[in-house]
Amino acid sequence: MNFASVRIITDDVDRLVKFYEKVLGVSAERPVPVFAELLVPSCTLAIGHSKTVPLFGAGSAVAADNRTVIIEFHVHDVDAEYERLKPFVNEWVKEPTLMPWGNRAMLFRDPDGNLVNLFEPVTEEAIKRFNRRN
Repeated sequence: MNFASVRIITDDVDRLVKFYEKVLGVSAERPVPVFAELLVPSCTLAIGHSKTVPLFGAGSAVAADNRTVIIEFHVHDVDAEYERLKPFVNEWVKEPTLMPWGNRAMLFRDPDGNLVNLFEPVTEEAIKRFNRRN
């Protein structure tokens, strides 16, 4: 089994697509107006309108209601990404910080309030742990 994607349900697909295109530096594929995919080498970030929720089961997802999942992206330089993203990220949760498990990380919220973590392994142990997965 391979991890394929994370899907965010939103009431404003266009707003989230524009935000994540800036964060990820890729253009979204938009097969239909209520759905978009941003493809990066490791997985796909999908964005679906709340109008699509009944296709999965009525009430199965609620837009802008997540407080348990962190969407994480491995980057090569957290500090450079912080400087790049500062002009358009409105809500910073954590500026670049060394975490106890050896990653340098920063956290912010997307326009719907979803938590996003950009990280880079920086300690020898964290780099080894991350490289075992790849």
